[in-house]
Amino acid sequence: MRPLHSLEKRVLKTLGQVGEVDLEGLGQASKLSEDQVRRAVEWLQGKGFIRLNVMQNNLITIGCKGLEALKEGLPERRLIQLLKEGVKELSKLKSRFKGEQEFNAALGRARKRGWVKIVGGSLELLNEPTKLPEEVVLEKLGVEQKLGEEEWVADKVLQEGVNELLNRPNYLSRRVLKRVQISLTEQGKAALKSVVEEDVLDDLTPEMLTSGIWMQKRLRPIDVEAPAPPLYAGRKHPVQLFIDEVREIFISMGFEEIEGSLIQPCFWNFDALFTPQDHPAREMQDTFYIRGEAQNYADKESIKRVSATHKDGWRTGSRGWGYEWREDEAKRLVLRTHTTSITVRYLAEHKPKEARVFTVGRVFRNEKVTFKNLVEFHQIEGIAVGPKLTLRDLMGLLSTFYKRLGLEKVKFWPTFFPYTEPSIQSVVYYDKAGKWIELCGMGVFRPEVTLPFGVKSPVLAWGGGLERLVMMKYGVDDVRELYANRLSWLRRSPLCL
Repeated sequence: MRPLHSLEKRVLKTLGQVGEVDLEGLGQASKLSEDQVRRAVEWLQGKGFIRLNVMQNNLITIGCKGLEALKEGLPERRLIQLLKEGVKELSKLKSRFKGEQEFNAALGRARKRGWVKIVGGSLELLNEPTKLPEEVVLEKLGVEQKLGEEEWVADKVLQEGVNELLNRPNYLSRRVLKRVQISLTEQGKAALKSVVEEDVLDDLTPEMLTSGIWMQKRLRPIDVEAPAPPLYAGRKHPVQLFIDEVREIFISMGFEEIEGSLIQPCFWNFDALFTPQDHPAREMQDTFYIRGEAQNYADKESIKRVSATHKDGWRTGSRGWGYEWREDEAKRLVLRTHTTSITVRYLAEHKPKEARVFTVGRVFRNEKVTFKNLVEFHQIEGIAVGPKLTLRDLMGLLSTFYKRLGLEKVKFWPTFFPYTEPSIQSVVYYDKAGKWIELCGMGVFRPEVTLPFGVKSPVLAWGGGLERLVMMKYGVDDVRELYANRLSWLRRSPLCL
């Protein structure tokens, strides 16, 4: 038999003497504290030596409205009393109640039970009811404070009254009282026969060691097979772990990380990307606007060139959008809708001939939250600049990135994006779902985006949601689960996959 703790022995012997008992009674009979009893019971139950019989009892207690009715009477009883006193006009009767809702409830119940009828603008008393079952229940609760289920179910009057009052908000309160009875199993009874009280040491003190008294006593045996409590050490959130992995991959591919503000002027979020000022994506239903306007958000020459590009194409070879560009619209502040505002600003400030940069950050969209959409989420964004770069280089770059994430099957197909031409969409095959899933959008920045800022080399750009990749990695089918803060999921999600 596995060694028993002294607390387990004490509880076994007590159960052998008193039979079935609850936790409180077991503590009193064994002269152990509540915590000691609970620990011993948990250990013994794990070894199959005791059984727990959980009994539930539904208790009815009085609520705040019930206490009020106990003092002043039920609303329908007060209505009958007013009619007996000669108050019959509906308007006067209504004024004697605390509100129209209370009066209407009282009148409705009285009419339903045939106590009163409305004649013109008055109320006529037809008959006066005897004591109601609801009144019996309230009076009983006023004395006894609570009613057990076995008591009110056995009495038809109490049962009728309880059922009626439970349908009225705050008159009664129902709560479940659990009681645990503990008893020995056959294994426990067999183990009890071999239990011997010993004078053993549970721990060693410095005094015992220096005096040598510990050598004259027996140390309590330790059960090395007993299950140890799980330890949940602090760790990073799975989304943050994935962000770190993405960073490591891009840095290993020769990229540099850049960052930017969550709040951006419309100039960088939309105008610099050749998005017209009347585009639907800039409306309130898609974008979160912030009070105030940007100051010194760009140099005058860049603003002038972007304005001309929108109007007639400037020197980009484009015809532009053919409208008068407004700077007051460009100064408006938004929570960035994509991280492309960071990469295009990098191009404007550095005007690189060659570069490889990426950013991972939060973006905001005024959308309905669903199993696949969030209002706030992360986006992976990057650009590669070089005089001889082509779309084929971009496809190879993203293929390498996905394969390092463990996604081997990658395809690309043509699509449209406002600020890249040509534009393509990447799709990867997700084995667990057995289908192709769209991920990043990508392409080559249009001259209308790069030339106003003096960038003449081709710029390969891509961007996509990070959460979808996280869902694929951890097998989550609802994006909301990533941020539900469920400890069970956070604790069992693996650190490495």
